Amino acid sequence: PAMLVLVMYILTFTVGFPANVFTFATLVGKARRSLSPSDLLLLNLTAADLLLLLFLPFKMAEAAAGMTWPLPATLCPVANFCFYSSIYLSSLFLAALSVQRYLGVAFPLRFQGRRRPGRIVAASAVLWLLACSHCTIVFVAHNPSEQRPHAPAPPYRCYDDFSADQLSFVLPLRLELFLVLFLLPFSVTVFCYVGFVRALLARPNIPRGKRQRAVGLAVATMVNFGVCFAPYNLSHVVGFVQGRSPSWRVYATLLTSLNTALDPLVFYFSSGTVRQAL
Repeated sequence: PAMLVLVMYILTFTVGFPANVFTFATLVGKARRSLSPSDLLLLNLTAADLLLLLFLPFKMAEAAAGMTWPLPATLCPVANFCFYSSIYLSSLFLAALSVQRYLGVAFPLRFQGRRRPGRIVAASAVLWLLACSHCTIVFVAHNPSEQRPHAPAPPYRCYDDFSADQLSFVLPLRLELFLVLFLLPFSVTVFCYVGFVRALLARPNIPRGKRQRAVGLAVATMVNFGVCFAPYNLSHVVGFVQGRSPSWRVYATLLTSLNTALDPLVFYFSSGTVRQAL
């Protein structure tokens, strides 16, 4: 399993890093002229992806060491904080993008007058705070000496092999992560994209290309949630019910990183600037 995890991380980094750097540079270049609310949300989504990708080499080193932590112990919570924060930032900003798209189609006149970048910036700051504050759990739960009180110095299993006391603290918080940072954004996203696509398809004057991009955006986002985020977050529920982390959690965590390779599809369908740059 460690070799599979390593190979998948390498492939994800190889595809995701250049694609996200390209998108980030494109959107920053446009920001010097003007930036739409959608572009602001995409810029935040790209930043969240890059946060994961910049710390993915730490996870590669972990996989190369047989899923033990070969680096200084202080880096374990830092790397995992950035990794998990990026996952939930992506789900929140994908949901925010779906809300922005839905309101623009369902209430075009009312929404047009309220497209103020300041509101998007404030909302983005709240989403960053929401995701990052929840993921500080890794700093509280991380204690290698408590995990293995009579064990020698690292390597050890980072953020794994919890004691009974640690599990009683970690598992309920993971359940909250599932409810607040996955289930709620996912429900909002499904509702908004169903309404978004239905509204566009019901208007015969909408160009065919725009309707196809709308469907593509909805499908890419749903695949992101279903393939990348759902298995990992369901492991929180299973772990809470069983009273321990499920054995397949490592593979579910692996799938979350694929989000950074799939998000470029969202960028393509969402931003005319990115399409023109390509």
